Amino acid sequence: MSSREPALALPALGYGAANVGNLFRELSDDDAWAVLDAAWESGIRYYDTAPHYGLGLSERRLGAFLQTKPRDEYVLSTKVGRLLRPNPRYAGGLDTANDFHVPDDLQRVWDFSADGIRTSLDESRERLGIERIDLLYLHDPERHDLDLALAEGFPAMQQLRADGEVTAIGIGSMVSEALATAVRSADLDLIMVAGRYTLLEQPAAADVLPACRENGTGIVAASVFNSGLLAASEPRRDGRYEYGQLPDELWDRLVRIAAVCADHDVPLPAAAIRFPLQAGEVRSVVVGGSRPAQLRQNAEYAALDIPDALWHDLAAQGLIPGADD
Repeated sequence: MSSREPALALPALGYGAANVGNLFRELSDDDAWAVLDAAWESGIRYYDTAPHYGLGLSERRLGAFLQTKPRDEYVLSTKVGRLLRPNPRYAGGLDTANDFHVPDDLQRVWDFSADGIRTSLDESRERLGIERIDLLYLHDPERHDLDLALAEGFPAMQQLRADGEVTAIGIGSMVSEALATAVRSADLDLIMVAGRYTLLEQPAAADVLPACRENGTGIVAASVFNSGLLAASEPRRDGRYEYGQLPDELWDRLVRIAAVCADHDVPLPAAAIRFPLQAGEVRSVVVGGSRPAQLRQNAEYAALDIPDALWHDLAAQGLIPGADD
């Protein structure tokens, strides 16, 4: 087991800025600012974005907002691996194939080379209008070529860290195998685990958490509401699960989890936010949100005092890993 000191201290709650990149629906500039302002006023001080989110719109909006705040008061992460380049096939359409309601006048181009990684960082700095990026993730490398990421992408990021260009580096993915492989093969500080370690399901517990424990790598848990399934105390059977319908087995599990939370008078979303932090490897939970009220509510949930008995009862019913798992 590694005992290395964390390269970067993270607040327990962060905001994932995909929504201000017009994820799923269009936000005006004023609406996006109101969301970010609600996050800040609620005490959130870690912000995560990516070129992928709205073809750069998320970075531009988040950067404009954070430029009004003292730089030493927040942590900022973005991602590399996809460069944004003019789309020669642009015909006035939207990027709805990727769930973003923005013009698809740009296209994403994979590039894990040293030049590509450095260029991506520089272009993100320009869009953000902020020079200092604290944390850099390689975004979904398994969707392109994980072997190439291991051979070129991560070494390029390690060099940026060694040169003092960023404080910490990692990988962001929703694929447990890719996350575990990256942790064991590259010198990473933090990884963003999207949807693979949540109150509803914990496939990352089998391989990713042990790899992080062995290597002293911290975890940022994202997509902790499982596409919204855990975002309300009373689950809905017609809720979506990732890109399709919710399987019966997971629905039954969700109903049982909600019942245990109700028995302890704990809102299901509060348990969803706080659950990942029960693992010592998890340093922060990142939540999204496209309305100011959602951000204020999530911050309240994150601060809620949750009895240990809740976790004990969930573990006793086999709904979350127990202390010995």
